[in-house]
Amino acid sequence: MDKPAAMFDRDHEWSALSRFIEDPQAGATLGVVSGRRRQGKTFLLDAACTAAGGFYFGATEATDPESLRRISTALTTYSRPASPYHFADWSEVIDALLALGRERPVPVVIDEFPYLAKANPELPSLIQQAFRPLRQERTGSRTRLLLCGSALSFMGKLLSGNAPLRGRAGLELLVRPLDHQLAARFWDITDPRLALQVNAVVGGTPAYRREFARGDSPRDLADFDDWVTRTVLNPETPLFREPRYLLAEEPDLRDTALYHSVLAAVAEGNATRSGMASYLERKAADIAHPITVLEDAGLLHRDADVFRDNRPAYRIAEPLIGFYHAIMRPVWDQLERPGAAPRVWQASRRRFASNILGPHFEQVCREWTLHHAPPDVLGALPARVGHGTVNDAARRTGHEVDVAVVGIADGVKAPLLAIGEAKWNDTMGLGHLERLRHIRTVITAAGRYDTRATRLICFSGAGFTSDLRDLAEQDESVQLVDLRRLYAGM
Repeated sequence: MDKPAAMFDRDHEWSALSRFIEDPQAGATLGVVSGRRRQGKTFLLDAACTAAGGFYFGATEATDPESLRRISTALTTYSRPASPYHFADWSEVIDALLALGRERPVPVVIDEFPYLAKANPELPSLIQQAFRPLRQERTGSRTRLLLCGSALSFMGKLLSGNAPLRGRAGLELLVRPLDHQLAARFWDITDPRLALQVNAVVGGTPAYRREFARGDSPRDLADFDDWVTRTVLNPETPLFREPRYLLAEEPDLRDTALYHSVLAAVAEGNATRSGMASYLERKAADIAHPITVLEDAGLLHRDADVFRDNRPAYRIAEPLIGFYHAIMRPVWDQLERPGAAPRVWQASRRRFASNILGPHFEQVCREWTLHHAPPDVLGALPARVGHGTVNDAARRTGHEVDVAVVGIADGVKAPLLAIGEAKWNDTMGLGHLERLRHIRTVITAAGRYDTRATRLICFSGAGFTSDLRDLAEQDESVQLVDLRRLYAGM
């Protein structure tokens, strides 16, 4: 299938869909496509149906009889049978969809599938029965049925454990947000410093530029403040209330006030479960369930501590939600008044730098190290990249490590390929390098990792001193990564 010219990137996703849809083998096949809202799943699947002459049905929140009437009408319009369809149940619908693929491979998309399953919980079981291996309606069809949904908590369980569709799917595709390099290209930003600041606000969600900001992208660094006030902080734009709607749209988030409070705790820097509980003045056990639900919904991410087991840290997975809780929610009443955005933003700039930009820069550095770092930076393939706290008993303190890279274990100990420090606004010098050297010594003494080849990486958004640059040119175990290097592939 030819990818539409209007589709930005998504080469991997389009290729996966093409292979699945055009597979010539006999027998109907099932695929599952998921991803957070606004990532372009509908655009992707609708384009695939258009390219391959398939059938697309977008479900809505409705009763089961109404959904049956809607898909009867849609399928009648698509296939033009001798008499209109009037399906009595979903078994009839599924058989009609399988019949579409009798002559050739045909993509059939049911978008927002969780809406249908909520109204009729038996639907996954009915699909399972229809896709029995020796069932004639399946073996005589080449329908490529794609179930799509944005409710990650539901979609994640669709093929897991003892779920009815476990083992039935031939495709499980997750449509992720654009990474920081692709997001910069998508927003037409060539200045790395500006690109990271924009990414810290809206992340890599495509819809936030085209639909929500109506194509408004900051022209340069001088325009960034004005861009924030005329888009995200402007009550007249959809971006203004989007963070609230993202939580309201999740079916498993019933007590939204509690979930907002948990996210606010994380936005305030309370990254551990005990820290969140203290912020909310509750016991840690009382917030275990909302944390799990937010994780399942893809809104909260748990990062394991590389140096301390069972001490995970949490971060907000969607930058716009983090921005909302750190900047907008505390002064929501003021922001709703016309013309208040510039004054509020001016007072929030320092908070933005400390609560949003700093942590986001650290996360981008970790993602770059895992996915984009050239081989010469680490010396070997990373197995895991995270952060952690190193206990220094001699100095009676703990050292925070922003980037810790663990390699593939060939022996008893896994190699620690690198440790790094990330500073958004600080020019890094020899003092930062000496700190990393000391931490490496402490890690070596602990004996958990093989540190013989551990490299030291300095990440900086402001640059490096000349003496540190001179040293790094002579010693490959010292690596310097600035914004230009982070965005080298954009």
